[in-house]
Amino acid sequence: MTDQIKDKVVYITGGSKGIGYGIAKVLLDNGAKVAITSRHLQAAQEAAKSLSEDDTKLLALESDVSSLQSEMNAVKAVTDHFGKLDVLVANAGIGHFASIEDLTVENWNSTINTNLTGVFHSVKASIEALKQTKGYIITIASLAGANFFANGSAYNASKFGLVGFTQAVMLDLRQYGIKVTTIMPGSVATHFDNHIPSEKDAWKIQPEDIGQIVADLLNIPQRTLPSKIEVRPTTPGK
Repeated sequence: MTDQIKDKVVYITGGSKGIGYGIAKVLLDNGAKVAITSRHLQAAQEAAKSLSEDDTKLLALESDVSSLQSEMNAVKAVTDHFGKLDVLVANAGIGHFASIEDLTVENWNSTINTNLTGVFHSVKASIEALKQTKGYIITIASLAGANFFANGSAYNASKFGLVGFTQAVMLDLRQYGIKVTTIMPGSVATHFDNHIPSEKDAWKIQPEDIGQIVADLLNIPQRTLPSKIEVRPTTPGK
């Protein structure tokens, strides 16, 4: 347990599985108070039960990041329950992969609305609370935000946009003592894009590894800010 993390209130979007779940687990182990969301309340509640039996440390909420009002309601629920907000981890994301010829308008819109506009909503909803605590905003982008690939037009656009958005927000909010960082993971062993993690994924970054990076960021002295972090598996898959 780390004193700089103990009793910090952390709001994690998309925290019911994958990277968000891994971050929640590590931060809870370090003494934080954590709120996680899913678009489906039951999924958030089930994840919360498996993370901790102490409901004074963990709050499960339903929220859809594509709705600003939904995110405003979630942040209010967090501050009403815990009394403050110290950290926003904007993690919720989806992926639709297809050639531009086959990519549907619906899949384009849902990708942008979740991965980019959704983060905008989470940040907008959290700013005033984070000003009060001189808090931290961490967005979960991707190496796809710096490296384009075939069939990735929607996903690349959302993540390239997210990286640029986060860096601009960092410059906007420094004056309030709010830190802003984007983490850009490569291959992570999650259920993303309907993948089922297995032993074959042992070479990949594990969700709790990203959680450890978040914990490390929260332990860095206030005067220092790593604003963009690229993360790769040490050994690439064969």
